[in-house]
Amino acid sequence: MKRLATLFTLFLATLLAGCAGMRVVDSQVLAVASVPPGVQLQGAKYRFERLPSQAGNPEAGLAEQQAEQALAAVGLVRDDAAAQLSVLVGFQGIQYLADPWGSPYPGTYGSISVARGAPWGSGVGFGMGMRFPPPTHYRREVSLILRDLRSGQVVYETRASHDGPWSDSTTIFATLFKAALANFPNPPAGPQRVNIEIPR
Repeated sequence: MKRLATLFTLFLATLLAGCAGMRVVDSQVLAVASVPPGVQLQGAKYRFERLPSQAGNPEAGLAEQQAEQALAAVGLVRDDAAAQLSVLVGFQGIQYLADPWGSPYPGTYGSISVARGAPWGSGVGFGMGMRFPPPTHYRREVSLILRDLRSGQVVYETRASHDGPWSDSTTIFATLFKAALANFPNPPAGPQRVNIEIPR
């Protein structure tokens, strides 16, 4: 009996250690497919498209690298010369001071950087009843718009967002791109929650 209790204790310790080494990024995802006859998304070749405001932005380059990995995981192939689709990548993030329920205190928003993975430009405001120091939370969102180059029609649009305490922006943004492409190329109707487990 004593040996059984020892084995059970070791099992629980191992289980808890495994849980402590991982975290779940829960994303809210909304994806819409509108594929005309004759257009095949699975295995399609694509190139990236940039808005004028993204030109020369190193963070846009990193976001495209992360999106490229997520697109490759669902079978899309980057081929600038023979592209059938264009892909427009969007990303944004803010940081804020959270109340005990995780909601932002007014006036505590600031931008965060996808490239450096560190916050900058934060604004701070304090109100009655605020815990000190209040915890910092982050809201991040990514989007992908896939357009058929021959017709100019948008054939797939998806976005994913996450609110949470994790400060490592680069890792979270990469995870969001994966979540955005869950169920590609046949997404379910309406919003969905996508959970992805990653190391702490």
